[in-house]
Amino acid sequence: MSHPTYVLVPGAGGMASYWDLVRRELDDRGVANLAVDLPGDDPQAGLPEYVDLITEAAAGLDDVVLVGQSLGGFSASWAAARLPTSRIVLLNAMIPLPHETAGQWWEDTGSSQARRENDLREGRDPDADLDLDVYFLHDIPAHALRTDEQSRDQSDTVFAAPWGLPAWPEVPTTVLAARNDRFFPFAFQQRVARERLGLDVVQVPGGHLTALSHPVEIADAVVSAA
Repeated sequence: MSHPTYVLVPGAGGMASYWDLVRRELDDRGVANLAVDLPGDDPQAGLPEYVDLITEAAAGLDDVVLVGQSLGGFSASWAAARLPTSRIVLLNAMIPLPHETAGQWWEDTGSSQARRENDLREGRDPDADLDLDVYFLHDIPAHALRTDEQSRDQSDTVFAAPWGLPAWPEVPTTVLAARNDRFFPFAFQQRVARERLGLDVVQVPGGHLTALSHPVEIADAVVSAA
């Protein structure tokens, strides 16, 4: 029986290094894995190019588990149709519909309103600017933040092209959602997963960038999913 290779797809910015701590955990478990670096700051590269890069990175593998984080839900799920994929795992991910762009997704799902309602519940100013520390870095320990490469800009190009499949791939899918995600609140992710995939989410600890704050638990959840 062959064992899958876990192909880890990052979100906005496209930095493969987002997965470094999870990859270390997977390596310790003897689990084959690779992380795909995507040119988030390249205005010439959009969603189809991202899918090509994921497909190229996994070329030659005979069993793939595709793991998409946040914006990576758009590209990982599309690439699943072009690879020998045994499972899709979504982590705090954007779940697309046929012909929907990542730019349309925000309004289509009501994500801004969901975040606003969550801010009010948790006592934050819903009209404040989108602060990185508040929404993304609030639960990440200092040692998990790289000092030399903490972020990469994301060009708008990826938000323009429609998701290129007529339906969700016929691949078993697991949706992981972090209970303290402030950017995509947990209840919002529950609703979108039910509406779009008919699936319940599996709760994991942490916020939106939980692979940095809880790599042990995320590695466990990703492997358990498959």
